[in-house]
Amino acid sequence: MDFSLFAHLERIDVSQNQQKLYEEFLQLCEIADRGGMRTIWTGEHHGMNFTIAPNPFLSLVDLARRTKNVRLGTGTIVAPFWHPVKLAGEAAMTDLLTDGRLELGFARGAYSYEYERLVPGMDAWQAGQRMREILPAVVKLWQGDYAHDGQFWQFPSTTSAPQPVQKPHPPIWVAARDPNSHEFAVANGFNVQVTPLWQGDEEVETLMQRFNEACAANAHISRPKIMLLRHTYVGDGEDDVVQGAREINTFYNYFGAWFKNERPVSQGLIKKLTPAEIDAHPIYSPQTMRQCNVIGDASCVIDRLKHYEQLGYDEYSFWIDSGMSFERKKASLQRFIEQVMPAFDRRS
Repeated sequence: MDFSLFAHLERIDVSQNQQKLYEEFLQLCEIADRGGMRTIWTGEHHGMNFTIAPNPFLSLVDLARRTKNVRLGTGTIVAPFWHPVKLAGEAAMTDLLTDGRLELGFARGAYSYEYERLVPGMDAWQAGQRMREILPAVVKLWQGDYAHDGQFWQFPSTTSAPQPVQKPHPPIWVAARDPNSHEFAVANGFNVQVTPLWQGDEEVETLMQRFNEACAANAHISRPKIMLLRHTYVGDGEDDVVQGAREINTFYNYFGAWFKNERPVSQGLIKKLTPAEIDAHPIYSPQTMRQCNVIGDASCVIDRLKHYEQLGYDEYSFWIDSGMSFERKKASLQRFIEQVMPAFDRRS
């Protein structure tokens, strides 16, 4: 099984310096590169300090100058926010500037807060339809001389300029959850990214089952890869593990608040949750986070990941966004690289 890092800038308070946060982000990525991780993934979000990532292509081009071997992935581009011609060209230029290290992850997006601002009136279902239209169009633009007459975009014959370094194009990954999204990805020969978010290993198994069913229904297509993304913390003793679970619980409370889109937002920061609000959440708790996410000492983490490998996952992505201090993120990542990864045979 291969391993990767999933990371963004996180800003939860006005006192946090953005340049310092970016330098810390770069340092975590450099650790992942030196440690032999296959890929660094960073995504796209708008108007949210919770995850600062207005254009992942910019970050990946910068990372290409700070790293040597690691693949550089969009985790993920929010497909409905883009025009096909612009997306094809910027992705191909990024592949050129990163010397052919680009991996392209796509999603429909998750936050209505962003939908309201970038594509007013769009809901999650329409966002998914836009994603299904744009991805095949981008591939055809890379092939060249492609005209498009779709539901959401129309344009005359166009060729992407530039065209990707990787042939026929950079690996494409689709964030999938429901059976239809797995079917779309596999039928088009795209790889699949899944995350159970705060849910436990039953959901991890269900997601793999959906992927396997999509592969069986498209047996004429070579089996794509599937990646599992999970919040991960490798602790140094029981007290450290307990603190990690508590911090990831706070992260998910803020994640849920952004997802519900009901709290006031000022200067890109959502109104702070009180300790009482966090403690009263009907789903999230530190105990649930520890049980459901990959939180524990190295031995515990290895056992969980061995199960995922046996299920058939090709890649495990260490989701490091957590609201923790840089020092705690760094220590956990280093323990993962030094104590967990050596227990596995790498596929790449």
